Amino acid sequence: MSKTPIIEIQHLSFSYWGSHQALKNINLTIYEGDFVGLIGPNGGGKSTLLKLILGILPLQHGSIKLFGKDIKNFKHWSCVGYVAQTSLHFDRQFPATVREIVAMGRVSDKGLFKPLRASDEEIIKRSLSEVGMLQYKDVPLHDLSGGQQQRIFIARALASNPCVLILDEPTIGIDIHAQEQFYALLQKLRESRKMTIIFVSHDIDVVASQANIFACVNEELVYHGEPQDFIKEDYIEKLYGKNMRHIFHGH
Repeated sequence: MSKTPIIEIQHLSFSYWGSHQALKNINLTIYEGDFVGLIGPNGGGKSTLLKLILGILPLQHGSIKLFGKDIKNFKHWSCVGYVAQTSLHFDRQFPATVREIVAMGRVSDKGLFKPLRASDEEIIKRSLSEVGMLQYKDVPLHDLSGGQQQRIFIARALASNPCVLILDEPTIGIDIHAQEQFYALLQKLRESRKMTIIFVSHDIDVVASQANIFACVNEELVYHGEPQDFIKEDYIEKLYGKNMRHIFHGH
């Protein structure tokens, strides 16, 4: 049975003004239901790739299709949920409750300055319930732990009813126990919502244990496929250099 392509990238290259080339000739297709772990060295182009997929950076060379439509003509951004790397670095004096943060996720679906209806409130409650945080809806965000805050930012992304969820290094700054709960949550969302998930991580062990697809980027696409095949071959050297070795641990 053939799978439906969600994101189709062809011959994608990108350079920052006055800097070296960040991405070179990337060809990558992500299918419906994939759980993609995106790995690579610092400065290898992972975040740049995400920003191009999200339309944050303009296309220079190549093409990107989202749900079969050229990104230049793509309008249904509520289908794409995004949890940025900077989510946990918000202004801690910002006086917002958990519910108010999650309500921001309805903007991409409704537009700015439109009042929330009862149906929107139900979506907000459902999103909080899915991440196990409904009982905290009236609590100020800054009163929560790092792991709890990250769940709230996922709930905000879920509030737009996305088909694909993109997370840029989502576990930075949260402890090991919270990380385990976090990835269990992603697996649950993938199954319950039939979501396509893409997450960036520096922890190859985590990616190998959680993702069903590896996408490895170091300016070029070094590898794209199943984790076990990545482990069998010596792709670590191509990603991180000749002196890099890694021992994979079972989880």
